[in-house]
This record gives sequence, structure tokens and C-alpha cells, in this order.
Amino acid sequence: MSPKLIDTFWEFSNPTKFKRLARYVIPLSAGIALTCIVVGLIWGLFYTEPDYKQMETVKIIFLHVPAAFVAINTYLVMTIASLIWLIRRHYISLLAAKAAAPIGFMMTIITIITGSLWGSSTWGTFWVWDPRLTSFAILLCFYLGYIVLWSALNKLETASNVTSLFCILGSIFALLSRYIVFFIDQGLHQGPTLSLDEEKNIDNSYYFPLILSLIGFSALSIYLLFIRTITEINIHRISLVEKRGESGA
Repeated sequence: MSPKLIDTFWEFSNPTKFKRLARYVIPLSAGIALTCIVVGLIWGLFYTEPDYKQMETVKIIFLHVPAAFVAINTYLVMTIASLIWLIRRHYISLLAAKAAAPIGFMMTIITIITGSLWGSSTWGTFWVWDPRLTSFAILLCFYLGYIVLWSALNKLETASNVTSLFCILGSIFALLSRYIVFFIDQGLHQGPTLSLDEEKNIDNSYYFPLILSLIGFSALSIYLLFIRTITEINIHRISLVEKRGESGA
């Protein structure tokens, strides 16, 4: 990465420049999300043939896989943002991590619910302590713990450092949730849905609507992240103004 590109990246730690970027990203990501999610889900749910084994229940894949993808990668984004805060002390990265947590939390819940519904028809039970499922359950706990810590700690500096360290610790389980299927063959959970190996990859009739859903869910998470980060910036500014008013009174 060139020094000029790195300098451009750090410029967005300025709230004004970040908001200027958001004016372009928000409508673009909203348009992509709406288009891809609607087309991907309609195509996948109504215009694909049932699987010969799992029948119609396999179509849960068009919600389950994109939600899982966003849940894992949102936590990884939070981890990077937390590291930036601890190293560079940029409040935008800190507030972005805080803003991302509820998004990832909801996507993790969607993943677990859709996975349970899908699993009930293929495994005969809603839950098994499979390594992939267990790591996702722990990831949900870390999301919840991160959100609770922000609510429980009143001092911004203390909350910033504690939540950042807590987030980095939880990244272990985000990585496990993402890569464990590549290393563990045992367990009921299927292998990777999308693969460079044609024999392991899903059929093209499912592949293309799934890709659209993945793009749509990713764009939706970006849209929500920018909206929520701007909200957090405004809340932070209001609290600073109130503190200055109290100290000057």
C-alpha cells in the first residue's frame, strides 16, 4: 500500500471528512443492498429447484450463509477498528466498532435461528454442539458482552479501552467460526458452501442467487454501519458540548 493511499485513509479519521464520504456511500450501498437482496432472495426462494435430499428447506441457504458471512466479518471489522483505536487513538474507529456491534449481533442471531431451522430437517434436532455451531454461540456471547460493556461503563476512556481489548479477545472465535470447517472434517455441519473446487462448490442454479444475496447483505451492513457511526459521532459531539457547558457553568 502506497504512503499516499495510507494518508488518504487516515484523513477519514476526521469526522467532517467521514461524513462527506458517508454522503456517497450511504445511498450507493442502500441501492446495491435493496437490488441484490430482493433479486437474490426472489430468485433463490422461488426460481430454484428443491434439493433431492433436503427439498425446500435447503433454500434457507440464501438467508443463512449471507447472515453468517456478515456476522463474522462485522466482528473482524470491529477488531481492526479496535486495534486502530488502541494504536492511533482515533475516535472514528472506536465509534465505528461500537456502531457495528448491534449489526453483527442481529446477524449472528439470524444465522443461529436459520441454521437451527435448517438443521432440524437434516439432523433431526435444532442444535448440536458441533465445533462450528459452538464457536458461533460463543461469538454471540462476545457480541452481547461487548454491547453490555459499553452500556455498563460510564467513563468514555475506560469503556473505550476495555471494550477494545474485549473485542480483540473475541476475534479468536470469529476466526474459528470462519475457518474451522477447513480444518475439521468431523461434525454435522457441512463444509464450505462456496469453494474454488468445482466438486465441492454448490450448483450454479444456487450459486448465482447466493452471490447476489451475499453482495446485498454485505451492502446492507455497510449502509447500517455508516448510518450508525454517524449517529454515534453526533452523540459523542453532543456529550462533549454538554460537558463543556457543565464545566463552564
